[in-house]
Amino acid sequence: EEEKDYKGPTPGELLEPLFKQSSCSYRIESYWTYEVCHGKHIRQYHEEKETGQKINIQEYYLGNMMIKNPLSEPDQEEKENPKESAKEIPTKNIEGQMTPYYPVEMGNGTPCSLRQNLPRSSTVMYICHPEAKHEILSVAEVTTCEYEVVILTPLLCSHPKYRFRASPVNDIFCQSLPGSPLKPHNLEQLEKQQEMMKMPFRRVKEEEMHSVKEEKFSSIHKPVAVGSHQLLTVGTTHISKLTDEQLIKEFLSGSYCFHGGVGWWKYEFCYGKYVHQYHEDKESGKTSVVVGTWSKEEHIEWSRKNAARTYYLREDGTQTVRMVSHFYGNGDVCDLTDKPRQVTVKLKCKESDSPHAVTIYMLEPHSCQYILGVESPVICKILDTADEYGLLSVPS
Repeated sequence: EEEKDYKGPTPGELLEPLFKQSSCSYRIESYWTYEVCHGKHIRQYHEEKETGQKINIQEYYLGNMMIKNPLSEPDQEEKENPKESAKEIPTKNIEGQMTPYYPVEMGNGTPCSLRQNLPRSSTVMYICHPEAKHEILSVAEVTTCEYEVVILTPLLCSHPKYRFRASPVNDIFCQSLPGSPLKPHNLEQLEKQQEMMKMPFRRVKEEEMHSVKEEKFSSIHKPVAVGSHQLLTVGTTHISKLTDEQLIKEFLSGSYCFHGGVGWWKYEFCYGKYVHQYHEDKESGKTSVVVGTWSKEEHIEWSRKNAARTYYLREDGTQTVRMVSHFYGNGDVCDLTDKPRQVTVKLKCKESDSPHAVTIYMLEPHSCQYILGVESPVICKILDTADEYGLLSVPS
């Protein structure tokens, strides 16, 4: 009834203060920072500062506002034609709940080389959240160079059709009967069996079981935490619990590969073998592109002209390897250049609470010439073994 009788401002009018203030929202991820300047543009950028050099910025515009007042057109229709206001409001599944949103289209972004230089475009989805401060909840590449950006805002909450509806949740408190164990014996046995199956290379210690459970829970359960530094974890893959030495050997032999990436394309990196870019679809199956293949001779030739190792100066004056770069050439032939694709893989140390997390991101500074960033605690253990060509080995 409340929705039918509503005669207040349209969603566009409710959002108008946000567009007039010239305010911007930011989201920081492992490599990229996303900037949404409401009613103006969406920008994805990365700043890199090498010692003694000026800051190098790499940026892409994911969309620009093409009309003067982005909120005027759909709302005018709604006021002039009452039938329009009765149409279905689009919804999106946010954390398992179908949530109504108000879309704002942005086009005319940076040209996309993977789509015949068509401009990048985005849909900004504004959803009501009473405690939000216009945070970016997520940025997703739904198809190549087309993006969806979800913004949490309290401004829409006064409109009954966009109102935040909390799911009714009733807490259940369980207590064991006097004299009973805290956890059923059969459940404890089942959990131990599951942990043993996950870790074939070593016996499970009690404290490790505890940490594994926590890690498993945190990687599945991702609540919408408004106001926190990072709202959702993206691009991180948890890998099987092998012993460090075993894992390093398998990684360096190329039999253990890293998988990662966010959005349409995912990436597979097998050290000393290849870099693949792929997309899996239920209907059409797997589309795979060879970005580069390994040749030790070609890499050594490349490393004579490029820095295969970069160093980090410690406070005590000693230096340690900060990153190694490897060249993988002879990928699939590129339509734009008629030359094979090639990629420089940058291996970096990234400390993490989970010793088995890996983050992977891909950049394309020039058509079909890529940079693949691979960051993991596994790499921390072997960076100092890098020789003059940046080649790694098992620590002695």
